[in-house]
Amino acid sequence: MNKTLLAVPLAACCCGPALAQDNIQIYGIADAGIMWQRGGPTKVISGGEDGSRLGFKGSEELGRGYKAVFNLEARVELDTGNQWPTLTNENQGLYLTRGMEAFPPAVLQAVRTATQPPGGPAVNFQKALFDRTSMIGMITPFGAILGGRLYTPGYEVFAITDAFETGTAGTWGHILYGTAGYTAIPSDIRSSRSVEYRIVHPSGFGGVLMVGSKGSGYLERYNKFFGVNITYKNHGWDLGLGHNHGYDQQDAPSLRTTTFGGSYTWGDYKFFAGVHYERNTNTPLMRDYITGWDAQIAPLLAPLGAPTAGALRNAFITNIFRNTEQNALGFQVGMQYRYGPGRITASVAHQNDRTPADSDVTQFALGYTYFVSKRTDFYVVGAFIRNSNFGQFSPGTAGAPGGFTPSPGEDGAALQVGVRHRF
Repeated sequence: MNKTLLAVPLAACCCGPALAQDNIQIYGIADAGIMWQRGGPTKVISGGEDGSRLGFKGSEELGRGYKAVFNLEARVELDTGNQWPTLTNENQGLYLTRGMEAFPPAVLQAVRTATQPPGGPAVNFQKALFDRTSMIGMITPFGAILGGRLYTPGYEVFAITDAFETGTAGTWGHILYGTAGYTAIPSDIRSSRSVEYRIVHPSGFGGVLMVGSKGSGYLERYNKFFGVNITYKNHGWDLGLGHNHGYDQQDAPSLRTTTFGGSYTWGDYKFFAGVHYERNTNTPLMRDYITGWDAQIAPLLAPLGAPTAGALRNAFITNIFRNTEQNALGFQVGMQYRYGPGRITASVAHQNDRTPADSDVTQFALGYTYFVSKRTDFYVVGAFIRNSNFGQFSPGTAGAPGGFTPSPGEDGAALQVGVRHRF
């Protein structure tokens, strides 16, 4: 039994080399570069290859195979110094207001600005100090129990399937949202107010079970949440099957995702493949949308009279409920090739939108990383996104989604160059 050990998520939660002082470690990533965007501004970015961060982690040996652990990790935006990045471009997202085109122009624009603000906040809406990770836990001879804000089991599997390692303009994650884009509801990368049980066996098999209470999920809107994964890492294989399931404030099923895939390393080559399914018929953001309408839009409707104002409100609720639906099946294949001090990465990803909008999207990406040392590397990545129908997907970074192309169905593209230093 003593051989069944904790799989502390070091790769996900405690990244990179650290400076140790007794049992406390300070670590981080400083990543910045320049990004050119089709249909958007050329700008200095933070977190192109990896989200910039500052973290603290530690442990205390308690004897007999028991150990107390903690991890606090804060987001840091090198371009601004704050902790809440915005979308990388300032184009207006339009899909959330589909079906509302008959609204008075001023009202329609106000709704669009309120629900999908151009260049609006992209990550860390709560403006939390330790948004990336905040957890405490106990390692035991029988596994480990961790609690706090943690990476979800489903996302951990997604991370091992992505050829671009969840970073740069090439990451598969930039097209894994509904047609309304990142501002409708993000995937549950992390979940607050959650507890997980985690084990790894010497054979390479492992598993995670996570349960979240009221106020859980990435945006802390779920009434409850659970996630589970099964993984295998041995003989060059790194595979997993993960599932996340959230419930809205009325306890109705909300975002559900299932991801399967991983990688295989063969000499200087590493091959990736993954399949991802997402379904959401009850967004936990409905309460936010309705509250926003009543606070920001309703005052504009007073001159129209109560019957017209009520009819517009009902139309808004009906359409935005429909437009936040997610039903998509996606896949990605890719590879990495180590050549000398560098690495070439390439991938193709596709998202089959199974809602009535039928807004399929395909992404092609190619990148090169030059490793100056174990801690520092330079990177250049180009990505192209082919949108259809109502799709407005645009490449982003590791630290922030790209936002939207200037108009529905218009293709997106980006080129990034930058430097990453891990300490």
